[in-house]
Amino acid sequence: MNELVEIIKAYDAAKQAGNSCVLATVVHLEGSSYRRPGARMLVLDNGLMIGAISGGCLEGDALKKALLTFSEKQSRLVTYDTSDEDDASVGIQLGCEGIIQVLFEYINEADLLNPIELLRKAISKRQSVAIVTLFDLTDKKNNQIGTCLMQEQDGQITSTAAADHFDEIITSSVKEVFANAASSFKTYTQQAITTNIFVEFIVPAISLVVVGAGNDAVPMMQIASILGWEVKVVDGRNTHAKVDRFINACQVLVSKPENVLDQIAIDNRTCFVLMTHNYKYDLQMLKALLNTSVPYIGVLGPKKKLQKMLEELKESGFIITETMLSRIYGPTGLDIGAETAEEIASSIIAEIQAAFNGKNGNMLKWKQDLIHS
Repeated sequence: MNELVEIIKAYDAAKQAGNSCVLATVVHLEGSSYRRPGARMLVLDNGLMIGAISGGCLEGDALKKALLTFSEKQSRLVTYDTSDEDDASVGIQLGCEGIIQVLFEYINEADLLNPIELLRKAISKRQSVAIVTLFDLTDKKNNQIGTCLMQEQDGQITSTAAADHFDEIITSSVKEVFANAASSFKTYTQQAITTNIFVEFIVPAISLVVVGAGNDAVPMMQIASILGWEVKVVDGRNTHAKVDRFINACQVLVSKPENVLDQIAIDNRTCFVLMTHNYKYDLQMLKALLNTSVPYIGVLGPKKKLQKMLEELKESGFIITETMLSRIYGPTGLDIGAETAEEIASSIIAEIQAAFNGKNGNMLKWKQDLIHS
């Protein structure tokens, strides 16, 4: 998500400066690659590149292809075969063993539905969206249709005229993507004409709420901000919950625990980490959060602290279900031997990332199949 934000910011700055832009997007992949379909890079006519479509190995040639797109002013599809050992430019030197299809789209500033504007609208709300890109793997030299439709979770659709001709296949593909909550690639043939469709499923950025404005909350905010997460910190102490102690993008709230949830919007991409080092404050927050649908509730500290909190809640008559317990992560964080505030923050952020992606946080060296299934 942060990459999209940076691309849009760079596009706006380029327009202001009078620079033209090309958007490069990975739309299909066979085998392995550093980046997956949906990875994007904005290329300016002065050679500046924002974002990435690989780990740095394809960007040099991608710049050359983008410059051709500037001159032609039409979309083009380029294949990078990193499994081809005879290709000295992108083959034997990489070892990724993947065939990567990259779509280069010239951005027409006058078109209010150009790919960048569709992406801008896609990330403007906190809801999942599907981005539709059409191209033709069988005839890469012809002008590609490209990014042509964006559908929001509430059903609202924004599309170009080109999408109208593929209404049926787009509708069925988008419906499947929302049902599976995962991106998809399909090939359709109608009247001897083949069309490839990449539907990217984009979810809102994680919204992290750190309950506790101590010094150990600072690196939490910094790391989360780098990842492009929405960040908030809340504490009952106005001596600690000060805007000047945290990053500019962070929302800082001073509140009693019973009033916190009245001030914060919660959705299925929201997580809380309780780290006030005040047992009573954390206890009241835990009780309030268990009555919500927040998917991740992290509790800093030893396991015996969490067990004591749960026992105290039960003794007060509060009913704790198995579903509630499954949403509690305590002690919060992955077991990486963290000691310092920065190390602890990195272990917590990594666990949150793993939890939202349905992963267990194990070492990749022990993974038997592909990194990305």
